[in-house]
Amino acid sequence: MNASPILQLGLFLVVLFALAWPLGRYLTAVLDGRLSTRFAWLGAIERGVCRLIGADPAEDMPWWRYAIAIVLFNLCGVLAVYALQRLQAGLPLNPAGMANVEAGSAFNTAVSFVTNTNWQGYGGEATMSYLTQMAALAVQNFLSAATGVAVAAALIRSFARRSAAGIGNAWLDLGRITAYVLLPLSFLLALFLVGQGVIQNFDAYKEVKLIEPVAYQVAKTGADGQPVLDAAGKPVMEDVKSETQTLAMGPVASQEAIKMLGTNGGGFFNANSAHPYENPTGASNFAQMLAIFLIPAALCFVFGAQVGDLRQGLAVLAAMTTIFAALYGVVVWSESHANPVLTSLGMDARAGDSPAGNLEGKETRFGVVASSLFATITTAASCGAVNTMHDSLMPLGGGAVMWLMQLGEVVFGGVGSGLYGMLVFAILAVFLAGLMIGRTPEYLGKKIESFEMKMVSLAILITPLLVLGGTAVAVLTPAALSSLWNPGAHGFSETLYAFSSAANNNGSAFAGLSANTPFYNIALGIAVWFGRFVPIVAVLAIAGSLARKPRLAVSAGTMPTHGPLFVVLLIGSVMIVGALTYIPALALGPVVEHLQLFGR
Repeated sequence: MNASPILQLGLFLVVLFALAWPLGRYLTAVLDGRLSTRFAWLGAIERGVCRLIGADPAEDMPWWRYAIAIVLFNLCGVLAVYALQRLQAGLPLNPAGMANVEAGSAFNTAVSFVTNTNWQGYGGEATMSYLTQMAALAVQNFLSAATGVAVAAALIRSFARRSAAGIGNAWLDLGRITAYVLLPLSFLLALFLVGQGVIQNFDAYKEVKLIEPVAYQVAKTGADGQPVLDAAGKPVMEDVKSETQTLAMGPVASQEAIKMLGTNGGGFFNANSAHPYENPTGASNFAQMLAIFLIPAALCFVFGAQVGDLRQGLAVLAAMTTIFAALYGVVVWSESHANPVLTSLGMDARAGDSPAGNLEGKETRFGVVASSLFATITTAASCGAVNTMHDSLMPLGGGAVMWLMQLGEVVFGGVGSGLYGMLVFAILAVFLAGLMIGRTPEYLGKKIESFEMKMVSLAILITPLLVLGGTAVAVLTPAALSSLWNPGAHGFSETLYAFSSAANNNGSAFAGLSANTPFYNIALGIAVWFGRFVPIVAVLAIAGSLARKPRLAVSAGTMPTHGPLFVVLLIGSVMIVGALTYIPALALGPVVEHLQLFGR
């Protein structure tokens, strides 16, 4: 392996931490309400908006009221996004004349975008009007991200408070995060992206003449939109010749910015960040990768500041970074090897005398290393944006990014959800340590007792139940199996990846799965909803319990939770739970495929 992967990772992490530190200080001021106190007019606006929606701005909500507010707020979002899709044909800002979205796809998309998953079973430029892209999808990119940060803020407060009945005000948290953090950051990033060539307009789609006609084959589809199969079960291909190309337009940069900053991932175009209108240059690619991790990294500094010990936040950040760097190494190592099947056919790409690696499904603008880094970042975070087709990754590369999601996306993770997910594992780690030394476990001076551990178990185990249970049902259901374009181990990996992505609220996909079907629209919609809100309710219940407890003084028997030993224990907890839960399933997919590919 040459130095390029190491240098790119090092540069990325240096710039990330340099930006996350000041952003963390700003976020702390926002969540503490100091910004509203310093600028009285902001406080007046906040109180006015709260009264307008019938909320008390002075209320310090108990955890169950906070949870009800969060869940009902997001349910309203589902209804709004669903309605806009179903009515878009008769609404303005639809220059391409997009029809109303089919009910199953509209349901799946509505639940997906509200839960910060942004799973897309459709091509955005061929399905959604400009109004739907902006008023439904982009708006939920802001609100779903704000939801994650609000829940993380409530959990952080519970560690910092002593014998408190409340964990904060959900409406103030949601509003402050959206208005003071997400909007200004998105505005700045959108301006940068426009400068790099990302489009931002309301023009009609443009029909342009090709320099020379293009002939190609496509799979023939039936009236139901599914591929027509021949007697051997293979897709029937038909010849197509094209002399023109339609170039989709639209307000892309504004949606691209919050898609990354909010770790949403839903692309304006079907090709997502591999599309030159979404991600045209190396600079835009680097900025988008930074944007994905920026707020999750900053929240680690917020955690340290709020609990009064910056080392606590740095310990969590160190655990995240270590796991991320290790699995990035697996992905870039895997993708640096050429596909042996193509090599045997004399089709491998070469740079001088050295194989260029696996270039299938990758943009030549970015190459193997930048594509591997992007793939690792987007699956470590709850993002799902892609600049390469994950279906084309080598088996172990695809298995590594899949496992990153299956770990609960706590390796930086989504905005807010990554931190509260890692803190759940931190509680598990101190509980295990307490069992080993025979002492009542405590974390940051708060005793960890049976109620907290029940909620921790619920938060950790719900996603494996959805992932493995959903995959098991899918591989036994003919309607689901008909969506697979690849047989054997790779087809199993596609199904496992889909449910892993949905239940962990990622949204990326192995592209060989035709997921816009009644089975997958409903099954994945259920997975994304319960995968999002069961952990949220469990985390808020933990927050409510911890907030009521006094904060115990540090004693000689207190286990330090800011040093290397705790970092190792935290990493071990995450990796062991992930391994015990998912390695058997991964063995049936990526591992078998790797052995088949290289054991020829």
